[in-house]
Amino acid sequence: MTRLVIIAALFCFAVPAALAVPPDGKGKPESSEVSSQAVEKNAAKACKAERGTTTQSIAAFKVKYGTNSNQANAFGKCVSAKSKALKGADEKADDKAEANAAKKCKAERTQLGVDAFKNKYGTNANKANAFGKCVSKYAKQQGSSS
Repeated sequence: MTRLVIIAALFCFAVPAALAVPPDGKGKPESSEVSSQAVEKNAAKACKAERGTTTQSIAAFKVKYGTNSNQANAFGKCVSAKSKALKGADEKADDKAEANAAKKCKAERTQLGVDAFKNKYGTNANKANAFGKCVSKYAKQQGSSS
């Protein structure tokens, strides 16, 4: 009888502990997954607003986005299109920030001189990574300020 009580007690502690640990690959989503989910959520909200609530607006929405025979896939097609557009806008902003950062670094390298620039930003043995480190620094600053 005592063995049964001990086994039951151990079981009670083991099961919740096993359920608390997520399996491999099922933990917190990475930051890119989170931003992707946020983009899709915003796209879904935009599509819901565009679809409207009246019979006429829903019919027009289905005609605009629906691609199958009964146009029942309109909402999914709308979300997909808006997600791609939002992601594209984010990527363009990132590219622009990087281009501006590169321009700043080129100007700073010219102003300081190559050796001083390498000493300021370089981190490896021969300081050859100075330009990349500079661009990274300015791109991150521009990304956080936007």
